[in-house]
Amino acid sequence: MADVITDIAALEALYGTPGKASLIKVTDHLTPAYRHWILRSRFCVLTTVGPDGTDGSPRGDDGSLVQELDARTLLLPDWRGNNRMDSLRNIVTDGRVSLMFMVPGSNNVMRVNGRAEVSVADDLLGRFSDKGRKPRSVIVVHIAEVYSQCARAVMRSGIWTAGDMSEGLPTVGDMLAEVEAGFDGAAYDAEWPGRAAKTMW
Repeated sequence: MADVITDIAALEALYGTPGKASLIKVTDHLTPAYRHWILRSRFCVLTTVGPDGTDGSPRGDDGSLVQELDARTLLLPDWRGNNRMDSLRNIVTDGRVSLMFMVPGSNNVMRVNGRAEVSVADDLLGRFSDKGRKPRSVIVVHIAEVYSQCARAVMRSGIWTAGDMSEGLPTVGDMLAEVEAGFDGAAYDAEWPGRAAKTMW
């Protein structure tokens, strides 16, 4: 296709030179400001790379999402989910990860790129012990790059100011019934709140 960009030179010619701030913001460790911002976050998207492609997974907690092991290492607990383990499988086979941290109300985003491993070390699991619960594993992220992201995307979307836009969306039960004939989506949706309450951690 003639209208597809296939080399970096053409891409750079189209977009021009990046601004100074976008170049100097990248570090290989947590600065005090970067640390403060990331430790305030309760939500991030974890992206991994594996033999079948990439995977983006939402991660959340009821307090600070990650802990700092040192200025070049973050710890991310793996709380209960659906047991597909897409992210964990990818980390075990490849290790490359990216994290995108968000804080409600802030138009900025913090990004971390690096390599990770899955640990079941008792001392790391114990760091996240809360009300008798522990994660089954901890993702240890070795930082290669950390930097702030321009606020334009969040500002354009109005994600924190647009209000509730969920009315009329299909439910997960609707989606499952659509992909598998005979699946009782209504029953799935009705049972989900109780199941989630018992399996959140």
